Amino acid sequence: MTAANTSFQIILDATEALIQEKGCRQTTLQDIIRSTGLSKGAIYHYVSGKDELLGLVLKSRVEKMNARFTEMVTNPNTSGLDDPLRLISEGMLRSTNHQDVTNKIFIYLLSQMDNPKVAAMVQDAYKFTLETCTRWIDVGKMHKVIPAEVQSAKVAETLVMFMYGMRVQNTIMQEPSQMTVQDLIAFMTRSLG
Repeated sequence: MTAANTSFQIILDATEALIQEKGCRQTTLQDIIRSTGLSKGAIYHYVSGKDELLGLVLKSRVEKMNARFTEMVTNPNTSGLDDPLRLISEGMLRSTNHQDVTNKIFIYLLSQMDNPKVAAMVQDAYKFTLETCTRWIDVGKMHKVIPAEVQSAKVAETLVMFMYGMRVQNTIMQEPSQMTVQDLIAFMTRSLG
């Protein structure tokens, strides 16, 4: 990892910790500067403001999940859909929990959609998540564990919509979903069949 990547990861990690502690509205760039020990200029090298940074935290979480997915499906010991679907289901349940930092960010950014810059950022995060999910389905089709006739983009859209719905539901209810990993695996298996 390069020094630039290390600094950026420090910023992302500090942001997540502060949001978990203080919430999105109460966390400021000054808090992040203080927590990281980096200069204001170093922070602004990566982002133009707090909302952009929050969007990058969301995107970073999808990138981490994608790295774990890629590692799993390229492992010669992985066969079939069970392990990848379990990984995705566990990630969905974690990220849709009302206490999860990415869910807090997601809901906060949705509340800021009247700001065109935030709206564009949320749309970008959505598209990135949708494209990543579509690639996962295409990988499954390539490995012949998902039928070739499955419409990757359409099924990915359904799965992302389901996940976003769980985020909102769990935030409204202020409790984790009653869905289990096994429930999500069954739902995704039906969607991919």
